[in-house]
Amino acid sequence: MRRLSLIATITILLVAAALAQDDTAILKFLVLRDYNGKPVRNASVVMHPVKKDGKQSRGGFELKADADGKASFDGVPYGKLRVQVLAPGFQTFGQDYEVNQPEMEITVKLKRPQGQYSIYENEQNEKKDDKKQPPKEPNAKPQ
Repeated sequence: MRRLSLIATITILLVAAALAQDDTAILKFLVLRDYNGKPVRNASVVMHPVKKDGKQSRGGFELKADADGKASFDGVPYGKLRVQVLAPGFQTFGQDYEVNQPEMEITVKLKRPQGQYSIYENEQNEKKDDKKQPPKEPNAKPQ
């Protein structure tokens, strides 16, 4: 009788544990160059959970893309996830995703760096133009 009771208890606990498991997903990433569609090898894919207030939670995961630009992670909890992708020679990519299905495929297209904008650019050009003009002689007579 005790053995039957023990087996029943263990079975109930196992079923309860299986039902109480948190939903997790498999995320598959593909990192490509925006301008030609070729893979970006060794790109860093950083994932951070995002709280309900929109702030990034502490902790997270970092993956490295393989030679084909692919990376994957199994066990990502459902909810909002901030994904950043970094690679030398490319702009940093960042976007939030809602993880709500058992498997998700995310394709990231990295762009080349853009020229930086400076409010001082025109001012610097003006200074260069001033240096190019020959200095005026103070006692020069008009002809």
